[in-house]
Amino acid sequence: MGLKYNYLMIKIRLKKGEGRTVSSGGLWVYDNEIAEADGTYLNGEIVEVVSYKDDFIGYGYINDHSKIRIRLLSRHPEVVIDNAFFHRLLENALRYRLNVLDDLSSFRVVFSDADRLPGLIVDKYEDILVFEIDTLGMDVRKDILTKEILSVFAKHSITIKGIYERSDSRVRSLEGLDKVNGPLYGECPEEVIIQENGIRFIVDIANGQKTGHFLDQKENHYAIRNICREKKVLDCCTHTGGFALSAAVTAKEVIGIDASKTAIDQAIRNSELNGFCNTRFIVADVFDYLNALEDSNEKFDVIILDPPAFTKSRNSVKNASKGYREINYRAMKCLKSGGFLVSCSCSEYITRDLFTRIIFQSANDAHKRLKMTECRAQSKDHPIILGNNISEYLKCMIFEVSDR
Repeated sequence: MGLKYNYLMIKIRLKKGEGRTVSSGGLWVYDNEIAEADGTYLNGEIVEVVSYKDDFIGYGYINDHSKIRIRLLSRHPEVVIDNAFFHRLLENALRYRLNVLDDLSSFRVVFSDADRLPGLIVDKYEDILVFEIDTLGMDVRKDILTKEILSVFAKHSITIKGIYERSDSRVRSLEGLDKVNGPLYGECPEEVIIQENGIRFIVDIANGQKTGHFLDQKENHYAIRNICREKKVLDCCTHTGGFALSAAVTAKEVIGIDASKTAIDQAIRNSELNGFCNTRFIVADVFDYLNALEDSNEKFDVIILDPPAFTKSRNSVKNASKGYREINYRAMKCLKSGGFLVSCSCSEYITRDLFTRIIFQSANDAHKRLKMTECRAQSKDHPIILGNNISEYLKCMIFEVSDR
């Protein structure tokens, strides 16, 4: 669905004083920022966005079903939004990863807004790509994106045997879209075995969370190995064992807990696949487990906290902060003095500064002293765009925790 002539586009004019998000580098135009359109359009169509004075702002796709009415694709007036345009964006996204990554077996190829492709996530697991499409503007261009991304990989002599679509997130309903789950191109197995930092993982691309594996924690998984050496480690919210198995490479003993039996079963399979004998996985609620652990006076050398996002909106930040404060407090109470806490938050609404304050408050409540070892973020294939807070969502902080 490319357009050859940009002058045929409908103009969308913003209200006076609106457009602050796009003016500061963002890609979104909200429904309440729009004054008028100078014609009729189809949802998903490319439109031209202008200020109330008719100054050019950018080109983007529009959807009346969404509060985010327009998502910008380009700020350059001379650009033509056609197949070649999407090829260039996909080429730029892949080239960035080729430049910054050491291991190209599995990685995030496209990270939505951070790669100027809002609504599109593409993950590579060995020779299979997984698409997650969350917006109408990308959904109607699915065939174009499939064709062009295969062309881009072929140009770099990287074989792709299949593309699987995992467009089944709840946010699609906000765009007026149905959920889609199934093969998009080629032959796609439901499970793929990948290697991450020398550890093998079974990735369930058909039914696993998100696209099947949390690639954003890859570098953080590796970063904990030194502090876990010959230690007793507890991995809370282990999911399929990402942190637990990385710890198991050097640790004396690792216990992984998660509320999901499906996740724990997968973690056990992953552990067995690697031949680990020092791991144990338990189905348990993290708060209940930590409370029982404190009552038993059992202590760990390292505790890892990687819970699901406690908030997905600004409206619940206050309650989420209480949750993070409680879980970090409980973990510190179960650590030996001089032990290490690895604490993560994957919500963009819990900023780095706020998360640091929460952990400091938890330490005060637990009468502990913190020494920060590392302050980390998501892996490099999930780039952070300065000025775009949504792209900086993952925080991973490592502390030595001691008694006061």
